[in-house]
Amino acid sequence: MLLPAVWLLRRADAAAVIGAALEAKAAGAGHRRIAAGLGRPAATVRGWLRRFAVRAEHTRVEFTRLLHALDALAPALGPRGSAVGDALEAIGRAAAAAVVRLSLGGPWEFAARASGGRLLASVSGAGW
Repeated sequence: MLLPAVWLLRRADAAAVIGAALEAKAAGAGHRRIAAGLGRPAATVRGWLRRFAVRAEHTRVEFTRLLHALDALAPALGPRGSAVGDALEAIGRAAAAAVVRLSLGGPWEFAARASGGRLLASVSGAGW
C-alpha cells in the first residue's frame, strides 16, 4: 500500500493533525486538552506526544541536517528550553527553507515527507 506524503507510518491521522498536537504541547497544553481540541482520543494524543519526546533529539539532529542542506547559510538554531521545543524549531526552520527552495506544502507535510513517514516510528538503528 502506498502512503500519501502527508501521513505518517502506522498513524490514522494526517501529519498536520499530529503536528498541531505537538505544537500545542510545546505551548504548554496537556494531552487531554489537546485531544479535546482535535477531537481525538486522549490516549492517542498521549501516545503521539510520548513517541515524539523519545525521538526529539534524533529528530532535531536530522532536521537540522536538512535545514543546512537546503540553506547552507542558515543561522544556527538556538535552544528552545526542551528537547521537544528544539526538535520543533528544527522542523519549522527546515520546512521554511524547503518552501523557499522547493515550493513544498506546510511544515508537517514536509516533516512527513522528509522522514519517510517515520517521524513517530520506533527507534531502531541510525537514520529514519
